[in-house]
Amino acid sequence: MDQARAKMTPASVLRALAVWGPGVLVMLADTDAGNVVTAAQAGAQWGYRLLPLVLLLAPMLYLVQELTARLGVFTGRGHAELIRERYGLGWALLAVAGLAAAAIGSLVTEFTGVAGIGELFGLGRSVTLPLAAAAILAIVGTGSYRRVERAALLIGLFELAFFAVAWAAQPKLSQIAADAASFPVGDRAFLYMVAAIIGATFNPWMVFYQQSATVDKRLQPADLGHARVDTAIGAALTQCLTGAVLIAGAAAFAYGAQPKALTSVGDVSAALTPALGAVAGKVVFGAGVLGASMVAAIVASLALAWGVGEIAGYKRALERRPFAAGWFTGVYALLVVGAAFAVWAASDLVWLNIAAQVLNAFLMPLVVGFLVALAATALPEAHRLRRGRLALTVAVCALVSALAVASGIAGLM
Repeated sequence: MDQARAKMTPASVLRALAVWGPGVLVMLADTDAGNVVTAAQAGAQWGYRLLPLVLLLAPMLYLVQELTARLGVFTGRGHAELIRERYGLGWALLAVAGLAAAAIGSLVTEFTGVAGIGELFGLGRSVTLPLAAAAILAIVGTGSYRRVERAALLIGLFELAFFAVAWAAQPKLSQIAADAASFPVGDRAFLYMVAAIIGATFNPWMVFYQQSATVDKRLQPADLGHARVDTAIGAALTQCLTGAVLIAGAAAFAYGAQPKALTSVGDVSAALTPALGAVAGKVVFGAGVLGASMVAAIVASLALAWGVGEIAGYKRALERRPFAAGWFTGVYALLVVGAAFAVWAASDLVWLNIAAQVLNAFLMPLVVGFLVALAATALPEAHRLRRGRLALTVAVCALVSALAVASGIAGLM
């Protein structure tokens, strides 16, 4: 006890606070517009049936992201950099290709959030989407990630209002239990939503971002305990928040007076109305989704810049000034404009959001496979995955990945 107290010095507390950040940030970014819309649609269509899945994914989410923090702490390498070092350029290019696909999908979902909130307040996509695209390009081009991250995180905390909404909905335990016992695995639409929920939880760019951010903060082995707490809090927060959105969606749409079909992002704000009122609900939902969209767009962009830079030899340039490399400027600008155009042309933003999450589900085996392989080979002997823990990790990751891919394929057939 005395030894523990002796360790709790002002310097140690400040160090712990300095370590915190990558885990919570990447998890809050995970609760982006796509996650919110997918959870609300799941609740609207299927009641509480997918709530157990959302909560059961929290331990695996922690398991995956803890491995990224551990790899960053003990190897001092970013994810793409470590793959290239251990397995060669070809495998690294494959991993970054998956990252690029996920980052593009994320940009699409963030633009749908911007478009949906703009329409909620009477602003057309022709106004909001160019402004959002210009803002993202400016943020990435100037390298001002850190300042914008902090501001966007504060706005994103408005999403915590969904906890109050879920409480106000007063879901009946008997109804939750009845829904949990009803798992219509023969329904293709249900399986498609299962894939979307898993894909919304495991965004590939989360792995690249947290590992590179851990390296960027120069965390040491002594900081691993704090990094684990940071990651655990983030994993629990994002899944509980997703569950709260699902509960609010189920209460408002599946078992409430609202229509069950969501046709726009703005429709989800109706779930806030009973608890916060029409005006306050609209403002809080809009601020929360815009904040989360901004955080996710920045994190996904930074992850992509890090990943590309790590295998292209421009690591430091792309960390601080991505547009210092002309080729990156052109490719990234094309991706941003293309994502904005896709959202501008789409008639159903809810469908587009869910489709982007299913894409993540198909990418999951690739991302998790590299992560587990690195954790079993690249870490120091005392900290790598071995024997029973390795077998358990492989079993859990393989099971969830197989469920994600199989559900996505069945939903598309």
